[in-house]
Amino acid sequence: MAETETYQGDQGMVPRQPSHSAADLWSTLKKALFILGSTTIIFVALRNSLTYHLQHFWGASGNFWQHQWDKILYTFGDDSFSLMVYGSTIVSYIVYWTVGTIYTLMDVFNQPAFLRRYKIQPGTNEPVEPKKLLKCVMWVNFNQTIVGVPFSIFCYYLICFRGFDRSSQLPTFHWVLFELIVCILLEEIGFYYSHRLFHHRILYKHFHKLHHEWQSPIAITAIYAHPLEHIISNMGPVFLGPLVLGSHVATIWLWVSLALLSTLNAHSGYHLPFFPSPEAHDFHHLKFNQCYGVLGVLDLLHGTDDKFRASKCFSRHLMMLSLVPLREAYPDGKPQGKVIKGKQC
Repeated sequence: MAETETYQGDQGMVPRQPSHSAADLWSTLKKALFILGSTTIIFVALRNSLTYHLQHFWGASGNFWQHQWDKILYTFGDDSFSLMVYGSTIVSYIVYWTVGTIYTLMDVFNQPAFLRRYKIQPGTNEPVEPKKLLKCVMWVNFNQTIVGVPFSIFCYYLICFRGFDRSSQLPTFHWVLFELIVCILLEEIGFYYSHRLFHHRILYKHFHKLHHEWQSPIAITAIYAHPLEHIISNMGPVFLGPLVLGSHVATIWLWVSLALLSTLNAHSGYHLPFFPSPEAHDFHHLKFNQCYGVLGVLDLLHGTDDKFRASKCFSRHLMMLSLVPLREAYPDGKPQGKVIKGKQC
């Protein structure tokens, strides 16, 4: 990036005036608690429902999930290295590309047409550019394999040094819930500060600018990043929770899957009904120096979401509980600022 080119990052980490509004802080905390609480309730309900129906269908005796884990160990062995390194890689690869491919096909073929109503930035990626998409696919695969496997090996030896649950018995359901909550909170801390660091003028032009080539992101751009950034800002924060807690490998698989689903949704470009709101991170890609975190609490405390909160996008930053697109429920009105690719915020 030339010296005269406009910098799109964090302006040298210049401190902003934090919001001192107790109402704003309480509103953000309520949203974070709502995300954690609703995720926990849905997870509990799905677990109980799935367990009952799967046991009834297959006639499995005893604990259904323990039975499935036993079959995995019987088929692939109980070597902790293989389960942690190769198992985690395979699970993450399957989750990422199963969901990511669905979103990508929606952008490549612009079908089904009715889902275009839920685009956060209307008129973008219609369709997505083939060369740009191919470059993204190649980078993501490089990060998942050439970068991801060695990092997983490093993490394995690190968690061995710390000590972790090597039992063939799955942890209790309540303990898994507790671990997931801790993982979410530690990821928020790790991701916010590492992400904001990569927006520093010096680091941005060498590393993070690659990820921001997509001003209107699509799902699979979630880990389209420089390898160093992928290690420090993507994989590192996700690993913090399991490292601190010494988690069972099955819990790690579950947590990594949930983290991937979250970031795929955040980069999808669609605000779909009953899905967590991706408005904040989409706004980050649009404006570059806003909304660095996941939950939004640290953004509020550090004042790095002031423009987002002043925009119409913030009014749409909620979980849709109806089929009415939020752009229709909360229209832009008369444009007062610059319109970027159909989105005026």
